Parts: sequence; structure tokens; C-alpha cells
Amino acid sequence: MKFNLRKADAVDASAIAKVQVDSWRTTYSGIIDEDYLENLSYGDREKIWTRAIEENPIFLLEDGGEVVGFAIGGPERSGEHVGYDGELYAIYLYESAQQNGGGRQLVAAVAGDLLDRGFEKMVIAVLEENPACGFYEKLGGHKIGKEETTIGSTVHAELVYGFDDLRKLM
Repeated sequence: MKFNLRKADAVDASAIAKVQVDSWRTTYSGIIDEDYLENLSYGDREKIWTRAIEENPIFLLEDGGEVVGFAIGGPERSGEHVGYDGELYAIYLYESAQQNGGGRQLVAAVAGDLLDRGFEKMVIAVLEENPACGFYEKLGGHKIGKEETTIGSTVHAELVYGFDDLRKLM
């Protein structure tokens, strides 16, 4: 399946927020506290994504004109992963766009953007229970660390995957 890929602009923030909230609710059901998932707000997320669009390119995946996924990357934020200068901050897709090449398209778009901006390697932190861990491994990511993150009132383990050659993701 081939999706349309394009860069987001300010008017896309609400569609991005909807994809994030809805995909969190399906992907993390049974992993993250259900009350937390139910209280996610499209409006709150829209404000976050409106600001994020101004800071780093966000790539949108569309199917029939509808936004069905997105991804964003930029400089590695923690400073703890020596040798890794870039980071895939977020990638979210509706279930209908998963396992159809959409995730690969988004990762390739972010990798290409990072390369264009002078980055060479990237990381992504993924909840250990996230079924997408296998996706990152198939793309060539290897575990370089494990961290903890708090979501709501629960501490979760995150695996950090490193990608040593962004060109291989293109």
C-alpha cells in the first residue's frame, strides 16, 4: 500500500493530535492506565503539536486525503546516548496504516530530513511493552539502553534503540 507523504503546517495540528490520542488509546490499552488514556485531550495535544510544527518538520502520512499517521525528529534530547546526534521523537499511526508500509515511509522521511540537517545517527525510546519494538528491530535498530519514564502515576520501562546509519533507513 502506498500512502501520500507530506510535511505538516500549522493547520494540521488538530489532525496530528487526533492521530496521537487515538493511536495511544489502541496501542497502549492494557499497558498504560486506562484512566490516563481516557483523559487524553485532543485540544491539549493540538496546542503541543502547533508549537512542535514550528520547531522541527513533522511528516504526515495520508490515505485518501485523511491523515493516518505522522512522525517527527530532531536533535537527540537527552545527551546520554554518546555518538547519537539525532532522535525520532514520535511516530504514530492508526492501526489501519500499520503493517502496510506507512511506518517505513515515515521513518525514511525523518531519516532523510535528519541527514539533510547534518545528523548521522539516531535513537528512539519505546515503551518496552509496545508491540512496535519488533518494527524498530526489523529496521535495523539495536538496543543501546533502557530508561524509565512516568506516564500518569505509573513508571514504565523504555527501550532505547540506536540506528547507526540513517542512509540505511531511506
